[in-house]
Amino acid sequence: MDRRPVTSESIAAVGYDADRRVLEVEFHNGRVYQYLDVPKKIYWQFASAKSLGTFLNQEIRDRYDFRAVD
Repeated sequence: MDRRPVTSESIAAVGYDADRRVLEVEFHNGRVYQYLDVPKKIYWQFASAKSLGTFLNQEIRDRYDFRAVD
């Protein structure tokens, strides 16, 4: 999945596959996670959030299943 760089203290890049509803988040430490069944609306809210890390923690992390990407 293509990711675009973002300005964030903890997140380096994000990507979204609208067909599969998968949000991919790459952190500055090199770890990559895919969050599953994320609606496009949530992705757009995340992408435009003032703080990506805060939005991820409050609206995505504990609400959607995820998997680590090697």
